[in-house]
Amino acid sequence: MMTISEAQQRVDQWIKTVGVRYFNELTNMAILTEEVGEVARIIARRYGEQSFKESDKDKDLGDELADVMWVVMCLANQTGVNLEEALERNFAKKTMRDATRHKNNTKLTENTNS
Repeated sequence: MMTISEAQQRVDQWIKTVGVRYFNELTNMAILTEEVGEVARIIARRYGEQSFKESDKDKDLGDELADVMWVVMCLANQTGVNLEEALERNFAKKTMRDATRHKNNTKLTENTNS
C-alpha cells in the first residue's frame, strides 16, 4: 500500500516521464468533471434505477474512482497542495463541526426500512 503523499509523488513522476507534462489546471478540472460523470453513470445504473446499456456493463467502478483520484492528485500537485496534510486538516474540521450533528440527525438514526 502507498500513502497519499507517495501516490502524489508517483503521479508526478509518471506525468513528467510518460505523460510529458501536466495538462493545465482548467483542462484538468474539465477532465475531473468528466471522470466524476463516469462514476455517476456506473452508480446510477448499478445502484439506481437506470438500466445498463451494453457498452456500460463491463465498466469497473474501482478503475473509474481511481481515475478521479488521479486527476485530483494532478490538480493538487499543480497547485502545491499536500493532500495527506489537507485530509488530516479536513478530518479535524469535520470532527469538530459534526461532533454531535449526525448523531442528532433523526434522518440518520430512524429505521429507514419501515
